Amino acid sequence: MDVSFLGGPQPQRGVGIVAPFDFALDRELWRWVPDDVSLHLTRTPFVPVEVSLDQARLVSEHETLRAAVRALHAVGPGVVAYACTSGSFVGGGAGERAMRRAMEEAGETPAVTTSGALLEALSEIGARRIAVVTPYTRSVTDSLEDFLGEAGVEVTGRSYLGLTSHIWRVPYRDVVEMAREAATGAPDALFISCTNLPTFDVIPQLEAELRIPVLSANQVTVWGALRHIGKEAVGPYQALLDPAARTGPIAMTVLPPPAPPAPLPPVPPPAGDEPPEPRALAGTAVTGGEPDAAELPTESAGPEEAGGPLPPG
Repeated sequence: MDVSFLGGPQPQRGVGIVAPFDFALDRELWRWVPDDVSLHLTRTPFVPVEVSLDQARLVSEHETLRAAVRALHAVGPGVVAYACTSGSFVGGGAGERAMRRAMEEAGETPAVTTSGALLEALSEIGARRIAVVTPYTRSVTDSLEDFLGEAGVEVTGRSYLGLTSHIWRVPYRDVVEMAREAATGAPDALFISCTNLPTFDVIPQLEAELRIPVLSANQVTVWGALRHIGKEAVGPYQALLDPAARTGPIAMTVLPPPAPPAPLPPVPPPAGDEPPEPRALAGTAVTGGEPDAAELPTESAGPEEAGGPLPPG
């Protein structure tokens, strides 16, 4: 079959993704990407270290990032994103900025990191007080809170799982429970950390329940990268991606419950009318008791009882 009339594949814009060696959610990243954008993923070299501050430092070394970006440069992406939250906040704000500079120098393209994109997203929605959910240990969660505090963002509540491996296996149910636990102190938004924690389908549910914008690591990474090439991330009912969800008629403002309707006034009977007397059946008293035998109607006597035998016919 001749398909030359099709003219070849449609033009695509490229986004390079540098992910840690244990990243397992490639498919989730694609769900935020429009049809005319392609993701090009590469991973950092394996290191025999569990999820920890040490691992975060190892997978974010500048030479490691430069090598990954140079490999991606072969396909000419318009932007390169480092998809790791802990790896991009472990060095604080200065460390995150230095990582971006190293990536940009290696590929001569704009670069974003998950933690840097998070700060941009918080600014976009006007959130300065947030609740935090992480799958990390306490020390890694503390490091995230320090990074946010340095940027002027207050953490009002937090919840973490204490995991050191296989984070991608955490079910949505656990993410929802942690979010409910963390969302204290009237936060402006909630952030779900770690690019290896699945979140796409749970964001709309949590936003509807908590009535605040919900951001996640993979969501802000894709959103931040696409902005650099003039594209918008896609995702139904997510406040970061739909300004109407936070500023328009469906804004996430908790409305007071409606006032109960006023009771209707009683309708008085027409003037001069008296309630009707109860009607009694014929031969029955109106006292409500059993009728007297004397008052009961009697049956007519039959012909034999009334006058003897019937006359012959």
